[in-house]
Amino acid sequence: MMEDEVVRRRRWLTQAEFLDLLGITNLIPGPNSTEMAIHIGQRRAGVRGLLVAGGAFILPAAAIAGALGWAYVRFGTRPQAASLSYGIKPTMIAIVVQALVGLAPKALKSRSLWAIGLLSLVAAALGVDELLCLAAAGLVEVLIRTRIAPPSASLGVAIPAPFAAAAIVKVAGAPFSLTGLFLVFAKIGSVLFGSGYVLLAFLRTDFVEHRHWLTEAQLLDAIAVGQVTPGPVFTTATFIGYVLGGAPGAVLATLGIFMPAFFFVAISSALLPRIRRSPVLSALLDGVNVASLALMAAVTAQLCKSALVDWPTLVLAVVSAVLLLRYKLNSTWLIAAGALVGLVSQRA
Repeated sequence: MMEDEVVRRRRWLTQAEFLDLLGITNLIPGPNSTEMAIHIGQRRAGVRGLLVAGGAFILPAAAIAGALGWAYVRFGTRPQAASLSYGIKPTMIAIVVQALVGLAPKALKSRSLWAIGLLSLVAAALGVDELLCLAAAGLVEVLIRTRIAPPSASLGVAIPAPFAAAAIVKVAGAPFSLTGLFLVFAKIGSVLFGSGYVLLAFLRTDFVEHRHWLTEAQLLDAIAVGQVTPGPVFTTATFIGYVLGGAPGAVLATLGIFMPAFFFVAISSALLPRIRRSPVLSALLDGVNVASLALMAAVTAQLCKSALVDWPTLVLAVVSAVLLLRYKLNSTWLIAAGALVGLVSQRA
């Protein structure tokens, strides 16, 4: 959706610039979609753009998740996402395919990048860790383009994770506190790589196993809320914060999990021009960009299994792809139409 909005429609970025931001976003911890919004805002309007874009992307979803947290505590209910997901998932498949079709020609600039992309796709399909795929793709392209020994840490591309040591700290049955809530989510936001689904493992370890602040059932309810609400899945933190600590807990949990993203984006954006001027680092970023698209393709293939469950969903995905690729329909309207189809099908 971002690629469609800021590259195709508004022309705020070129496809090459968008790819660079996508690649560097994959190299830093935190929620990728949120960090892309923050990157775009900073590119458009500096620090003010960074804050406005990040806030605008996070706050609507956080407000919805907070309201659902209130309803959950007040009435003990959660939204039923099945009908919405039924119609939305096929349209999302088409949206990702559109982005891949648009970005691939810019990323696949040489035979070596084609080969790296295919190998990354195979590795991702076999379950190889996402970060390992990205790092390996970047290093292989460096070796091919420069024909030098394996690069050392002097390349200057380090994964910033200042709170990494905190990730292995185990606090069994710790008493609940708002400060502790904030610190746990700050740690998660500082070290988590990958999709929102990886968040489930972190939340289960910290909140169910170690601290016993949530039950398994409550955790699954929280994840369901993160999936059914628009915006970043990380707003699951807002819901959990409200369930555990009311409105103050919701605010602190949201700040904790998203604040590191602003820091990492500010640091990495400053490095991007230097990376592109360096032949070695530019090759690294090209490899990472190709691997990023391969990961998108692999995830899309996996999602097809749960999205295209019958003939209606298959037809919806195909029609959506045609409307996007041939007629350039705005993807926002397409998602709304998919949600409507899901609701109607559920009632029928």
